[in-house]
Formats: sequence, C-alpha cells, structure tokens
Amino acid sequence: MPLLIYNSLSQKKEVFNPINPPQVKMYCCGPTVYDFLHIGNFRGAVFFNFLRQWLEYNGYQVTYAYNFTDVDDKILNRAKKENKQMKEIADKYIAEFKKDFQALKLKEHEHNPQATRFIPNMIEVIDTLLKKGKAYKVGKDVFYSVKSFSDYGKLSKKKADELISGARVDVDERKQDPRDFALWKSCTEEEPGWDAPWGRGRPGWHIECTSMIFSLLGNNIDIHGGGTDLIFPHHENELAQAEGARQGPFVKYWVHNNMFTFGGEKMAKSTGNVSIMRSFLEEYNGEIFKFLVLSSHYRSMTEVSEKKILQCIQALSRVYTFLKTADFLVRAVSEETATDKEKTLPEVQSAEKQIEDSLNDDLNTPTTLSIIFTLIRQFNEKRSHSESQTKEIILYAKNIKSIIIKYGKIMSLFQEPPVSFLKQLDDIFLGKNNISKEEVNKLVEDRTRARKSKDFKKADEIRRKLMDMNIEVQDSPTGTTWGTKKTDFLP
Repeated sequence: MPLLIYNSLSQKKEVFNPINPPQVKMYCCGPTVYDFLHIGNFRGAVFFNFLRQWLEYNGYQVTYAYNFTDVDDKILNRAKKENKQMKEIADKYIAEFKKDFQALKLKEHEHNPQATRFIPNMIEVIDTLLKKGKAYKVGKDVFYSVKSFSDYGKLSKKKADELISGARVDVDERKQDPRDFALWKSCTEEEPGWDAPWGRGRPGWHIECTSMIFSLLGNNIDIHGGGTDLIFPHHENELAQAEGARQGPFVKYWVHNNMFTFGGEKMAKSTGNVSIMRSFLEEYNGEIFKFLVLSSHYRSMTEVSEKKILQCIQALSRVYTFLKTADFLVRAVSEETATDKEKTLPEVQSAEKQIEDSLNDDLNTPTTLSIIFTLIRQFNEKRSHSESQTKEIILYAKNIKSIIIKYGKIMSLFQEPPVSFLKQLDDIFLGKNNISKEEVNKLVEDRTRARKSKDFKKADEIRRKLMDMNIEVQDSPTGTTWGTKKTDFLP
C-alpha cells in the first residue's frame, strides 16, 4: 500500500507524494535552549528520526533540518540570573542536548541551524513583508498584520474570535489587531540585539523558523514537523509569514506528534510536570525511552508513569531474550542448516508485509511492535513443543531475528548486543529494589557449591531465597546463569 500520512492542514490521511521526488525536504522545530530538555522535547526527536528513516527505506532522499532557538527572552532571563552572556547559556544547552541526542543513538540531521546565525535572512523576510503590506512598523518594532492574510487560521482551524481569545500574546495597545504578532522587537543598547533598518532589536520567535527554512530548504518544503502544542500560534504564524512573503504553499504536509502527560496533565515546565531527559537516561537508558515513544502512536496523548516504563522494560526484555536465544541457536547451527540461510518462511513473509502495511498506514509503530511480539510468541510455542533444536526451529529463529533487526534499525531499536543489554536491565532492576549484585552472585555461587556436594536441600533453599528476590536461575551443562524477573520489576 502507498504511504499515508496524517496532514494537520487537511485533518486527514493523505497519500505521500513529495514535491520533487525522490527528494524530500523536512523541517522540525527544535528546542529553545535555556535549560536541560525534558523528555517531551525528545518525543518528537525520536518520532521524526523514525519518519525520516522510513522515508529513506522507501527510496526517498531526505534533507532534514532541526533547529535550535538560541535567542529568546527565556535565554536572556537565564543569562541575567547567572550573570552570563546569552550566547554562553545557549551554547551550553545546545551541547547538553547533543549529549542526550547521541545517547539515544539517533541519526544526525543534515542541518541544525541556530537562529542567531540567520538574523540577516530574517531581516530580509521582514523587509519583504513590510514592502508587501503584510507587516507594519510601530516605532522600532515590526508586527505582522493578520488581516492582510485571508487564510489565517487555516492550519489550526480556529475562528476569528478563538484566535483573539486563544492567542498567547502580551497585551499591546499599539497593535492594529489583537491577533497581530511581533516580527521584530526593539531592545536597548545594553541588551543583546542586532541592527536593522527599522532599529536595533531581536527577531520574534515565529520569523526564525520561516527564515531558516527559506535559507536552507527553499520556499516550499514537503514536511514540517513539531508537537501539537506548536500548531497555534507558532505554526499558524509561520505559515502566514511564509505565504505572505513568497508564492505558493509553504508546506505540503504538516505533521504533529502529540504530548506526554503525567497524571493526565500535559508535561511542561510551567506546570511542574517535568522529567529531564538527562535524568531519565541516568536512571534507565535510551533504548527504554525510544521504545516508550514508539510503543504509542505518534498522534496519541501518552501517559508516562513508572508503570508504563515497567511495561516497556518487560517488552524489551522479551525481544532481547529472543535475540539472545536466536544468537545461541545460530552459533550451534550445522553446515546443512546453514544452506537455508537465505530462505524466508511463508509466515514470516506474511508478517513482514503486515509490518510494511502498518508503517505505511500513518506510521503505526504500535502495530508493528505487536506483530514482532506475535512472531516471538509463536517461536516460543514452536520451541516448547520441539524435543530438540530442529532445523525448522533454527531457521524460524533466524527469520524472526532478521525481521526484528531490519525494522528495528528503521526505528533505532533492537540494535544493542542482547547479553549486555539484558544485564543493563538486570542492573536497573537491582538498583530499583536495593539489591546488591555481589549478594546475588554470592548466593548463586553458594547454590552451585551445594549442588556439587549434593546438598540439594540447601541448594533448593537458596533458589527459593533468590526467587523471593525475583531472581531466576538457569542451570545448563556449561554452568548456572541468573537474571531478573522483569514482570516483578517494581518494588
């Protein structure tokens, strides 16, 4: 089936047909860099990374720009508080963002524009809007005239009265219309600013993205992404500026990911419902976060809770336990079985088609993941009914592993070494439950010695003690291993 993407402009799924195939121009609004970023900022980073890679898998050549807003009142206020320059604050938190981004092992963007490096471009666009009668000066400030753009509101679908009451703008009696917004804000000589024909100042937030898109990607792009909270006023204003300044539709597909919530409320610094990404990575890891994002549909509001994170850990444990098993079986394969390396079983072929259909249906990653779990369950059932590691079981394991690695790579998931990653999950479990790894190792060693000396009563007692700690032991001809029961992850 063709790729269908939900377009916020039309409010329906549309067949994806880029403006100039196979080229795809894609821009996503990045963060305002004045602090460590919360996990809500990274939901879009993970999802649009996946979208980009799905497009590339389908043969498109994607140019992806993801910006940093490094001039903003929040940054200025932070700089004043810390007695630093605005650039110092912005540079610091851009670097911190990049550390988190790299920890998530996402693909780098072609462009990471910083707003302050495109001030001349912004001045040029503002000047064009003034000359076209789409903007007006008030002293040294410049405002966009919403009345000059008859289609204003077409993205957010808000009516005129809703736009007036819903616009998050400061009351300013100088405006010709309450809906008008700042393109340029004057500043004093002491404040950070730039010289412009109408006076020294700083750009408004909305003009930044419009100008960077024009400069890097051209007048018209295929995909503009961001969170649903940006639809109004930010993206509505971007659209008005762009189509007021240049000819033709600014964006063909507006794509928006929904929000994370905590306790039913949107996560934001203003409400105090914040989980810093750095803290999440230190407490858990990037693989868990990526699974958290992609296990829900990108357009759904997603509740983040300790229970939800537990479910992600359980699910990842199932996948990586299978991958560990598959690796063991493949290593044990005979030369005869190896000749079937390229053979794909019919049921796996069917599953692969289902995966591709789900991803082409508005990027339905939850369905894709459920198909993968169905394959793993079927493998476990087949193996449990097999008396030995048959040729069929080994081939089935290889087929399923191939599917998981292939589509996992597109989602930036399931690429970790299984054994070491499962140990990471064990360490998280032990830390959450205040259990010492040294204590577990000692108990396992004591049990091994008891078994060797045929003191099976003591060995059983130690095993029960470990089970009470939610530790599972597995005996094999090569020795005893242990792992945690992820189903009982929480204390």
